[in-house]
Amino acid sequence: MLRRAFMTSGSATMAAASLGLGPGSLPDPRRAGEAEVSAVEEAVRRIRLLDDRHGADGLYRRAAQPLRAAYALLDAGTPARRSTAQRLHTGAGELAISVGWLAHDSGRLEDARSHYAEALATARVAGDPALEAHAFCNTSFLARDAGRHREAVRTAQAGQQAARVVASPRLLALLALREAGGWAGLGDRAGCEQSLARAHEHFGRGASDADPEWMSFFAEPELEALQAQCWSALGEWARAARHARRAATLQDRRFTRNLALYRAELAADLARAGEPEEAAAAGEQVLELLGEVRSSRIHAMLADTAAVLLPHRRKPSVSTFLHHRETATGRA
Repeated sequence: MLRRAFMTSGSATMAAASLGLGPGSLPDPRRAGEAEVSAVEEAVRRIRLLDDRHGADGLYRRAAQPLRAAYALLDAGTPARRSTAQRLHTGAGELAISVGWLAHDSGRLEDARSHYAEALATARVAGDPALEAHAFCNTSFLARDAGRHREAVRTAQAGQQAARVVASPRLLALLALREAGGWAGLGDRAGCEQSLARAHEHFGRGASDADPEWMSFFAEPELEALQAQCWSALGEWARAARHARRAATLQDRRFTRNLALYRAELAADLARAGEPEEAAAAGEQVLELLGEVRSSRIHAMLADTAAVLLPHRRKPSVSTFLHHRETATGRA
């Protein structure tokens, strides 16, 4: 199955074979049936599960293999049943987003942009507004991280336009938070606050049967964490730290990657808020999780925090954290 190709480190040929593609051949369109579509959908779920637990580093290269196999199925022809064809397009697009996220989180921003664009094109071809909204959501996040804040705002707004058809308040809330992050990056406090207010309004309506499956991560901890990022971008470190602390406190311990991320955000905000010892303590908690989590994003955040804390290295707790981080970096 496709899942087996993802979990092993074999060649692209192995991934293709797992979908019924022999070496050097394309499948007959009739081969893109229920089993193949289900395999694509299962690969998406598996990638999300592993990312939640372990982070993106080490997963990206292997995840690209089933993505190529999924698009080979699309290129080979459309399944006879319309429902199966729609699921294949949606599954391939979601797989492109998942692989794009692994690239994004491991610092391969141009690769991520390419995968998100592929997903957006798939959504447009399939006429799938939910997939389109998801692609715009991740594109906005990527643009913010790349410093393209105006693009982050515009793609989040485009995602909200697509999401209105989906009728998921939680999806609209997340997209409003993406827009808020863009405004914060531009230094536009008013625009950020307006978007945050919309996000809270949508989030307050609760979960819905229309919520996409991929949004299972989006609960109160993520809401708090994204607000922390906004206030951090606006230079309000103490306020950002309060939101980041709440995110880390509320986060389910089973989702190790996000727990490490929220604690890294907390450490960064505390360091800039003038609380070096608290920042060092939060940083130590992140280091304890790095045996389970491999994420270039989290390592970069800790490096930035260490740089801010360096003038305080005479404090014992800060000195200990700086030493432990350097040791952990050497092992990574």
